[in-house]
Amino acid sequence: MLEVNRIDLHYGAAIALRQVSITASPGSVTCILGRNGVGKTSLLRAITGAHPISAGSIKWEGQEISRLPVYERARRGIAWVPQGRDVFPLLTVRENLETGFAVLPSRDRKIPDEIFDLFPVLKTMLRRRGGDLSGGQQQQLAIARALIMKPRLIVLDEPTEGIQPSIIKDIGRVIDLLRSRGEMAILLVEQYFDFAQALAQTIAVMDRGDIVLSGRREDLDEADVRRRLSV
Repeated sequence: MLEVNRIDLHYGAAIALRQVSITASPGSVTCILGRNGVGKTSLLRAITGAHPISAGSIKWEGQEISRLPVYERARRGIAWVPQGRDVFPLLTVRENLETGFAVLPSRDRKIPDEIFDLFPVLKTMLRRRGGDLSGGQQQQLAIARALIMKPRLIVLDEPTEGIQPSIIKDIGRVIDLLRSRGEMAILLVEQYFDFAQALAQTIAVMDRGDIVLSGRREDLDEADVRRRLSV
């Protein structure tokens, strides 16, 4: 389990997170909802080690990881699919996937066939450069690259942003399949309630660096959640 307990995060004198607590468990999707600029990405940066926290603790599988660098957290099974995808535009699709080998022992450094079962379009594009793919194809590549790492926690930052509806449905099916296996914890940041509602078991809503509403999906009032997401 991921346990984030009362963390603060600052950018200089500006505070981005205030006393934020959240958990994520294997076999479950935890979704963080909120408008732009409320701290969702800052929370993911804290969890993955991309930015240090100022207070509080982050535990993964019972171990304190708050001070570990990004690569150590990756070695412990935490994979991050950032907002904007961050594929390497000049590397081929195959080479982009192979960057996920970095945290694996030599014996495991191969692309599993399952990657192409999940994302068939990638198999036909292995020699194409990442920068030549559409936004939806790049998003599928970014998720596939994270799965190459054999993560036990995958952190997804707005995977539906700028993506055509057909690929949004494909990504939703992959997330639900991964959850159903019960081996992986999934932490999903979204702005769109309908996508989150279809996938998440637990929902947390952020505003101004705080968690202002949280609970199991079926226990939350949909109208209240939508009101907090409206501009």
